[in-house]
Amino acid sequence: QDPRDSSGQKTEFAYQNSWGLTQRTIGVMTMVHGDDKGLVLPPRVAGVQVVIVPVGIRSSMLDSEKSSLEQKVQQYRNRLVQIGIRVKVDNSEKTPGWKFNHWEMKGVPVRL
Repeated sequence: QDPRDSSGQKTEFAYQNSWGLTQRTIGVMTMVHGDDKGLVLPPRVAGVQVVIVPVGIRSSMLDSEKSSLEQKVQQYRNRLVQIGIRVKVDNSEKTPGWKFNHWEMKGVPVRL
């Protein structure tokens, strides 16, 4: 109802831009799916659904072993991409524990 209409017959529609709804929805999702250990997003809304963290890499590894590991990682990545999964491979120089924690804090639901 239009509050300025004394007869109470006129209706007026309320308008809201998308920012109010969008920001509130993201805030609610963060509050529901987050904790002190990070954000755990549902796979459908996560920007990255799966992160692949290669482990067991040592400086004493032969180049052929490293190459074999990289090929296997790419095989997994390609298979996941083919079925529509958003995948990232973390080849950074950090330790595996740091990588897993980093991606958990970012809200990636699956760490492989």
